[in-house]
Amino acid sequence: MRKAVLLHLICVLLGVFLVNGEDPYKYYTWTVTYGTISPLGVPQQVILINGQFPGPALEVVTNDNIILNLINKLDQPFLLTWNGIKQRKNSWQDGVLGTNCPIPPNSNYTYKFQTKDQIGTFTYFPSTLFHKAAGGFGAINVYERPRIPIPFPDPAGDFTLLVGDWYKTSHKTLQQTLDSGKPLPFPDGVLINGQTSSSFSGDQGKTYMFRISNVGLSTSINFRIQGHTMKLVEVEGSHTLQNTYDSLDVHVGQSIAVLVTLDQLPKDYYIVASTRFTKQILTATAVLHYTELSHPSFWACACWSYLSNTLVYEASQNLQVELDSKCSQTQPSGLIPLWKDNTIKDHYVGELSTSTKWEAALCC
Repeated sequence: MRKAVLLHLICVLLGVFLVNGEDPYKYYTWTVTYGTISPLGVPQQVILINGQFPGPALEVVTNDNIILNLINKLDQPFLLTWNGIKQRKNSWQDGVLGTNCPIPPNSNYTYKFQTKDQIGTFTYFPSTLFHKAAGGFGAINVYERPRIPIPFPDPAGDFTLLVGDWYKTSHKTLQQTLDSGKPLPFPDGVLINGQTSSSFSGDQGKTYMFRISNVGLSTSINFRIQGHTMKLVEVEGSHTLQNTYDSLDVHVGQSIAVLVTLDQLPKDYYIVASTRFTKQILTATAVLHYTELSHPSFWACACWSYLSNTLVYEASQNLQVELDSKCSQTQPSGLIPLWKDNTIKDHYVGELSTSTKWEAALCC
């Protein structure tokens, strides 16, 4: 009898100490304002969240409860949607017209939702009044809980890349264009994390996850990393067959995750995002930097200024030109062969201004 009572007491105590009533809560306060920045070299009004463009990333874990107080300081009603979050029995938190009323100016609303049974790469963005054309978007990265298996080894780190077309025209003017029955004009550029150039660093031999989302308005994006292959492992929370690609198309609103092993010589390599299925090709670049490099990367090279005028793209081609890592020079060291055509004739940097067919990357 005494043993039975003792066993019952132990079970009660274990229940008290081991059972947590709810999943973790995470609290946020975001303030939405206008700001002036120059992502394409021209000052323009954008939408900032807590002063950031793009907005802050939500870095959460499966089953986290998100409590997010949004304060609208714009001159228009504002509403965020959580793209890809399932909102089970919780549709009134989805942030679209019909389930949510927009937040009036100088007012606030508290979103309450859970990343229930989800792991993966998602985004949030404004869902009304064409605010997305001015910013207000950001990443949602949902990580697995401890002991929940995923079908690939844990990467050494991960990088978030919010890629998309961008307009210099204000969102209000673009909305008026659409409301008048006219189509959107062609974009003015492509941005990666709100910039036309950025850098990501990693160690040779390690594998990193790149979370890529198309946050643009109208244009599919082709994404590739010079000299590296990408293993596709996830699309918006669904793990995929793990095929390897030289380049991948990411369509508007889509998010993917790829694994990239830094298995090349320690250099700086171009990350390239180009518009897809368009007659005119727009390109943005970033740099994959190997931390083993002891000298300055080619960002300091004078020839870097040529890049925006020399990167051209044909959809059927992938980036294959190696960069010379000896970037301690301050001037380009002569003409650099970029490719050979069918006549085995060398093509050089000086000829790029007339080329509309080939893709090339350049360093000193």
